[in-house]
Amino acid sequence: MRITVLTVPDCPNAPVVLERITAALDGRVAQVELVEVSEDAEAARWGMTGSPTVLLDGVDPFAAAGAVPSVSCRLYRDDDGRMEGAPSVTALGRALAGAEVAGADAGMECCEPDVLDPIGRAGRGRRAPAERGLRAVHQAVLRHFATTGRAPETGELEPLAAAAGRTAGEVLAELDREDFLHLDLAGRIRAAYPFSAVETRHRVRLASGVEAWSMCAIDALGISAMLGQNVTVSSGDPVDGHPVKVAFADGAAVWEPAEAVVFVGRRDGDGPAATVCCDALNFFTGRASAEQWMREHREVKGQIIDQDRAVEIGVQTFGPLLAD
Repeated sequence: MRITVLTVPDCPNAPVVLERITAALDGRVAQVELVEVSEDAEAARWGMTGSPTVLLDGVDPFAAAGAVPSVSCRLYRDDDGRMEGAPSVTALGRALAGAEVAGADAGMECCEPDVLDPIGRAGRGRRAPAERGLRAVHQAVLRHFATTGRAPETGELEPLAAAAGRTAGEVLAELDREDFLHLDLAGRIRAAYPFSAVETRHRVRLASGVEAWSMCAIDALGISAMLGQNVTVSSGDPVDGHPVKVAFADGAAVWEPAEAVVFVGRRDGDGPAATVCCDALNFFTGRASAEQWMREHREVKGQIIDQDRAVEIGVQTFGPLLAD
């Protein structure tokens, strides 16, 4: 794992965060790099939203929706609600564990390659590059889903694509090739992770009242952080159809039933997340039900994860997508 600490020169919290990273690693080996950033343009290039910012394999696990790049001081809230100038050892430990699950060293001996590679694009993340109009169009698609519950038509994206000297069709085709979204044979948007343009098992109701389908359980769990608003996820156990509900309020998630778990898995072979794994990442009312489903679907390799880990992966994957 590569850990990058971005700070302004002489940041008093730089040694604090380095010490806490060492404690959170607890003897594990990782490449830790300290990078000093002094200009806003450089902060934007790195994805630094205040000093210090910690990147795990290039991803900020503490990214807040709407945060903008800056060389200002950054504050973190610990588990007791106190504000500090660096993430706590506990928070860093959770972030490191989540990054290991999402990366190639996840320790999932059940299968190779990593079952979560399709979700996180093999460690490359799901935030589209700013070049060639990709991020502008991608974010416009996500915002359209969030405000209407459906995918935009290609024509609605033409002005953004034209600003980059391209057509919307060209930009969407590249986003499809890189698996930021998924097009059908007619070139229409079928999915823009975490949203789906067609019905799935997972229904999401936003605080605004808009309802939309989500591609999978992990996708659904990342929507609240991505949009910065309360969200209610309604799904069903694939074994018996019993409902599973997750309500996000002010960043906290309440699960019904309390024993619910998530299974993360994938099928053998290469391809976009939409075809390789999305239908294999589901909510279950409990571990026993998930284990039954695993026995009945031995072609799907994966494992059961608890609620905190599932939310953590969702937030890390989708939380940064709409950041400026």
